[in-house]
Amino acid sequence: MKIKNSQFVISAVAKSQYPEDELPEIAFAGRSNVGKSSMINMILNRKGLAKTSSTPGKTQLVNFYDIDGLFRFVDLPGYGFAKVSKEKKATWGKIIETYLESRENLLEVFQLVDIRHKPSGEDKQMYEWIRASGFSGIVIATKTDKLSKQQIDKQLKIIKSELQMEDDGILIPISSSDKKGKYDIWDLVNSIFEVNEKDIFIERQVGS
Repeated sequence: MKIKNSQFVISAVAKSQYPEDELPEIAFAGRSNVGKSSMINMILNRKGLAKTSSTPGKTQLVNFYDIDGLFRFVDLPGYGFAKVSKEKKATWGKIIETYLESRENLLEVFQLVDIRHKPSGEDKQMYEWIRASGFSGIVIATKTDKLSKQQIDKQLKIIKSELQMEDDGILIPISSSDKKGKYDIWDLVNSIFEVNEKDIFIERQVGS
């Protein structure tokens, strides 16, 4: 099927605010300003569904997006923004932890990292956290349009090494501006549905 309707559902700070149905969910985690909102808009062919901001740290809640009433994408709070208090960082961490550990209908978590930089200590902590929570440790490297192919290949090796990913670990390079990696993400999403025995298959979303 092709996606006909994708829409914002709710921004939640507490478990009691999460949608109560059992639609399968796929979540996206990453540092502030890594491009989570831009990626969601890109793969859904929606320019303004997920709100982007030039101000890092704006995504402070768990944002739920409904896709044709079949499943949801979930944008987790951005972490690693230096200009906030330790108390605020601790709050965001607790919000992420609560979601990861309590959401039974969560199928997988994708972690986004900026391909231009070595993963930070917080990136490494998040990766370990995701793996410890029982998920695969899928990583998406954003902003490939900023680098040459040679630089991309070099940075992908660095990311795998720094995160101590397995040799067969999934690392997808993408660019929201030129839509590189869009179909790789959808192929992976479909495989996750299949593995979890969900009767959902999304056709490639062609268009602007």
